[in-house]
This record gives sequence, C-alpha cells and structure tokens, in this order.
Amino acid sequence: MKILLTGAKGQLGLEIIKQNGENGNKHQIIETDLDNLDISNEAQVNEMITREKPNIIINCAAYTNVDGCESNEKLAYKVNAIGARNLAVAANNINASIVQISTDYVFSGAFNIKKREYDILDHLSALDPLSVYGKSKAFGEQFTMNTNPRHFIIRTAWLYGDGNNFVKTMLKLASQKDELSVVGDQIGSPTSTKDLTKCIFNLIETQSYGIYHGTCEGECSWYDFAKKIFEIKNIDIKVNKVTSEEFITKARRPKYSVLENFMLNLMDLNTFRNWEDALEDYLEKE
Repeated sequence: MKILLTGAKGQLGLEIIKQNGENGNKHQIIETDLDNLDISNEAQVNEMITREKPNIIINCAAYTNVDGCESNEKLAYKVNAIGARNLAVAANNINASIVQISTDYVFSGAFNIKKREYDILDHLSALDPLSVYGKSKAFGEQFTMNTNPRHFIIRTAWLYGDGNNFVKTMLKLASQKDELSVVGDQIGSPTSTKDLTKCIFNLIETQSYGIYHGTCEGECSWYDFAKKIFEIKNIDIKVNKVTSEEFITKARRPKYSVLENFMLNLMDLNTFRNWEDALEDYLEKE
C-alpha cells in the first residue's frame, strides 16, 4: 500500500515510520512535513496528491500546542481544520482513503456528569470543545467526514512517543527541581504512539470507515500520570496535587475526557494496552 504521511517528524509520524520499517517496509511511505508540504495550502496539497497518487493519506500534521492555539487562532484553524479539509478533498479526488487523527479535547467533560467514558455514540450529541485547539480539531473532523466517505477518524488522548511530551517534561523537571505541582482534577488516558500506530495499521487493512476512539485502557489524572512516571523510574521527588484553578493556563481543558474504544471492541481490533503497562514499556528506553 502506498501511504502519504503528513507530520512525519512528529511523535506519531516517527512511530509509524519506525513500525513500518520493523515490519519489513510493508508499505511504501511518502514522508512529508512542513518543510515539503504545507497542508493548509490547497494548491500544494492538490499538486502532491495528484502526483504521488497514494492509496491512503495518514494525517498526523497538526498544531497541537493547546495554549498556543489560543494566541494563534487563525493558524490553529488553518492547520487543524482547513489542512484536514484540503487533504480529505484531494484524497477523495483520486479515490484514496484518509486517516484523520483527532483528540479527546473535542469534548468538554461537562457532558460526562456520571463520569462515564465517552463512547462513539456520543460523537453527535456531545461535541462541545472548550478550547480553540479542540474546536479546530472538531472542524477538522467535520470537514473530513463531509468531503471523503473513505475516512478513518481516530480520536486519541495524552499522546507520548519520540519527541516532546508530558513524560519527557516530567523527567526533565525532576532533574532540575526537588518539588513539582501537577494538576490532579483533569482525568484522561495516557496513550503510547506505539499502541496508536498498531491501531492505525490494523484499521487501514479494512474498509470499515468511520469514527474511532483509540486510547490506552484505564484512566488517571495528570498528577497520577506524573507519580507513575517517577515510580517506574525510581525518582524520589515530592509531587503536589493542585486544581485546574490553581494551575492557570490560557486554554480551558476538559475535567474528564476518558474515551471508550467502543468501535474497536466491536470489531475485535482493540489492541491497546493498559496505560500503566504501555508507560512502563516506553520508560524502559528512556
């Protein structure tokens, strides 16, 4: 299969390339990133897709700085919404499929009064993002669905892999400080790019298009996440649990955005590990 990969230098893009290599380069991957493809530029996208004629596009390109999106709203929508639309339209023009990576931040958490995991049946009734990032990604979903029927939209959460992420930030801060404060009232599911990549490769072997939730199993707060990182790495540091109100950020974040891998379970394609097991595996190499 010929795959055009955007965001190839990001955490997920790097893992996709890595796993494809480990699988004997089963797929031909055309690697793109901002230096050779600006997905917000419709003409560039159309030219490359028409020339390369991939069977599928995996869109890992995104403006993911959640607080930065608040200050750069136009850029957030250009990349996360218009970029997704450009790719979906270009893919549709050559009868190619598209994988659009989305986020738990398309939900506010307020809908989840009973703290029930968001399942795929909530996708129409509960999209109520709190931040520019969440709103721009929600538009990206809608554009993808409306312009290419051959779509896999995968919502994931709290992603970490090869690159800048929460895990590496915590390890860096622990080397510099004796005490940290971490938010304890935002609940989600830390997810390894290793697990998400496996999910993507499994899905593109099917024609089961639609919206999927894909996160590691279980849930925790950012505080719990940090504590587990330090426990696995045997780092002795004091971690203080603080509230979202005490830890002010530009963007509002959902208090509870745990996703249920509902459709993957129905299709017997849920290969995601428990978040603690995936984290331990990841930290063996750190």
